[in-house]
Amino acid sequence: MQPAEYDNLARIEATHWFYAGKRQIVRTWLQRCGALGPDRTLLDCGAGTGAFAAELASDCRVMVLDDHEESIRRLRERFSPEQVLALSGDRIPLADASLDIVTALDVLEHVPDDRAVVREFSRVVRPGGWVVITVPAFMLLWSEWDEVLHHFRRYLQPQLAALFDPVHWRIEHINYTNTFAFPVVLFLRRGRGLLRKLGWGKTVRSEDHIPPGWINRLARRLFVGPALRRWPMPFGVSLLLVAQRR
Repeated sequence: MQPAEYDNLARIEATHWFYAGKRQIVRTWLQRCGALGPDRTLLDCGAGTGAFAAELASDCRVMVLDDHEESIRRLRERFSPEQVLALSGDRIPLADASLDIVTALDVLEHVPDDRAVVREFSRVVRPGGWVVITVPAFMLLWSEWDEVLHHFRRYLQPQLAALFDPVHWRIEHINYTNTFAFPVVLFLRRGRGLLRKLGWGKTVRSEDHIPPGWINRLARRLFVGPALRRWPMPFGVSLLLVAQRR
């Protein structure tokens, strides 16, 4: 991401329904799985500004990893030097089976070879450890938002599940999330695309702004509530996967 995108993220992620809700969902699933504890080590990959890892610091030992210079700079301002890792090529600079938890929140869509990334997760997560993944779903929703954030793809559920070899992973939970927002997001993104084609210039991205308080609270409730249940959802703006290393 460009520095301006990090600035925007830092400005809104504490309270914006999507970012705050996503952190709540992932933290709750980790708690349910019994993954957290003072003796457990979590690596947040693609840590961005470090907001998620900072929230988890009271539940476990945290480390953060990124490969963008701007992110590394911000992470070093927030965490101690030994907690901040820079990606070395395609390899996480940690020993085999050295982690209890890996989280990658909206990360896999940014890399050309997502299978290689998951193989690296298999290497560094100990047997019995956990990985939690979130990714954007449905290429139908592809927009300039994906382009600005340098996404390579959006996922369908079978595509994400196929990355996790059953020899190495047991999928505890996989489901679409943010289902209620799907028609709204589809309308907004298709509408913006049409306006650009008509030459009406750049439109404002709703993802860049916190909505009015009651809308923000309602959107977060509709996002988080279903994501914490096991009811299979036929579609959604995002996908969540929780898997345990065999």
